[in-house]
Amino acid sequence: MKKSRGNKLGIFQQKTVTYNELHEAEETWLDVYSLTGWLDLSTGDSNMNYNAKLQNSTHVFLADYKPLTTLTGITSENSRMVVDGSVYEIELIDDPMGMHQHLEIYLKYLGGGLGV
Repeated sequence: MKKSRGNKLGIFQQKTVTYNELHEAEETWLDVYSLTGWLDLSTGDSNMNYNAKLQNSTHVFLADYKPLTTLTGITSENSRMVVDGSVYEIELIDDPMGMHQHLEIYLKYLGGGLGV
């Protein structure tokens, strides 16, 4: 099998909340969609001060365009991403200039285990 030369599988998860018999909220993250793309560190450059979400980002995931919200309801408010077992908060999902060519998904690293 040929190696993918840097391609990573990014798994989108959405949170569901159920209540147990003591009426305590229990959160569960479910896999809802996946994309293949490239994960890269962000620079954290202060030149991006026009958007605080970009400043908070630690990584960016680049992938071919897919209409995520239309297909799955994935938004930065209700989802997170898992790449190589590391968990990331989604800061922003960007379709640069609305051209539907690729996605730039700005992420904030949360930890290296799925218990995050």
